[in-house]
Amino acid sequence: MNAITPLSPATALPGLAHPARLRRRHWGMAGGFLACVALPTLMTGGYLYGVAQDQFASSAGFAVRSEETSTALGMLSGLSGLTSVSATVASDSNILYEYIQSQEMAQRIDARLNLRQLFTAPGDPVFGLDPAASVEGLTRFWQRVVTVDYDHSTGLIEVSAHAFTAAEAQAVVQAVIEESSAKINALTEVARTDATRYAKADLDQATTRLSAARVALTQFRSTSQIVDPSDDIRGQMGIVHTLEAQMAAAMVELNLVSATAQPSDPRVTNAQRRIEVIDQLIAQERARFGGEGDTYSTKLGEFERLGVEREFAERAYVAALTAYDNARAEAQRKSRYLATYVTPTLAETAEYPRRITLTGMVLGFSLLLWGIALLIYYSLRDRR
Repeated sequence: MNAITPLSPATALPGLAHPARLRRRHWGMAGGFLACVALPTLMTGGYLYGVAQDQFASSAGFAVRSEETSTALGMLSGLSGLTSVSATVASDSNILYEYIQSQEMAQRIDARLNLRQLFTAPGDPVFGLDPAASVEGLTRFWQRVVTVDYDHSTGLIEVSAHAFTAAEAQAVVQAVIEESSAKINALTEVARTDATRYAKADLDQATTRLSAARVALTQFRSTSQIVDPSDDIRGQMGIVHTLEAQMAAAMVELNLVSATAQPSDPRVTNAQRRIEVIDQLIAQERARFGGEGDTYSTKLGEFERLGVEREFAERAYVAALTAYDNARAEAQRKSRYLATYVTPTLAETAEYPRRITLTGMVLGFSLLLWGIALLIYYSLRDRR
């Protein structure tokens, strides 16, 4: 039998793969892995575990609530009043949600707790605040360390904050609750002022009108020296009636005398003169009631006009005062307040920074970028 001799590499069968060996691209892939994945992950882990300081978290939960005393009229209004109240509370919750994250809130808390000093961390520029930070920088840092969660369906708001000590984190959350309560009280006061503003304006206008009507009536009485023209007229009419009675008696006397005496008799002459004098007095008294000039009719008309104006002003004043009292009572019944259902917590262990989570995120993103770079490289290489 013939011995089988092994094939040399030069005489290898066609179609067989060559032995694998490291090439330049493999070294590039390894270098890219070290530069894009290993180095960022090690740097992140080293900073988080060696430089970053522990941070403690504190959280609290609260909601805006409305307290309203229902009246008989309010009970008849039914569901519409409840809808209005709930809409107002929801609006206040939305305002509070934006307010907690605003620059004004950051400045107010800074004025109370000195945030620039509280969040200063020497040697930790990533998680600490620069003591010389501007207002805008302070606001951005505030929005990073304070988290606000708002449930629109229930109206519940949860606030959490983290700081370098548990007591400082709790103090920050407590200050947020107090400032939020102050804002809700301010909004309630504004709502009360708006509710009574128009009623107060109507009341002031009615008061001014009533005062002017009373002054005009007093001035009329002072000028005419008549308290009530109606009483004066009744008195003058009594005088006229008395004169008319005397006129009737004088005419009877004249007829009796004329029946038994001559026309030239002194008794007849005296009776006629008496009748003429009484007639002149009656004419004078009646002239005071009418005609031209400052008569009782003009005075009575002016007095009645002033009286009607005063009466109308008094009724308008009473109506405006009633409306103002009702508006003020209604505003007092509608009161909104901040109800805290979870008080600020005091942490025992540091939860931040989340070292494992952050390191894992850096590792994951680095691997993703490295993998995308490899896919792009081999895609371009295969097209050659």
